[in-house]
Amino acid sequence: MSDAIREASSPAWSVRASAGRLLAAASQIEAVAGVLHSLLLDTQDTAVTSETATALLARRDLPGLRAVLAARAQAVDVGTADQLSAELDGDLRWITYDGHAELIQQLQTLTSDADPEVRDEAQRRLSLLRGSDGGLSAD
Repeated sequence: MSDAIREASSPAWSVRASAGRLLAAASQIEAVAGVLHSLLLDTQDTAVTSETATALLARRDLPGLRAVLAARAQAVDVGTADQLSAELDGDLRWITYDGHAELIQQLQTLTSDADPEVRDEAQRRLSLLRGSDGGLSAD
């Protein structure tokens, strides 16, 4: 894990992307949340953002989704913000009903998160969904 933390500041985008994938797989991502956050907001190469976000969303859990929502809420660079939105929109759980319901439930849970930026981003995602399909349900 310490190697991945060190590699997260590498000048090579491929090394940073690899570090993001490794750190996203950590059993307790809260311990490396700061490093993951910086990789998600990497303004040097959106491949780092993409690889890290994809790995976090592949966890299919609240901490992974929360990390991506927090980064999306704080993204200032347009390319990075767009990449994070694309990863959220392209989450494979949208493909199946069960995955769709799981993701909706997680977003609904995160609308009560302690971090107001995470709450707002989760609510914004749910609002976008309501607008695109006329109503959504996790049932």
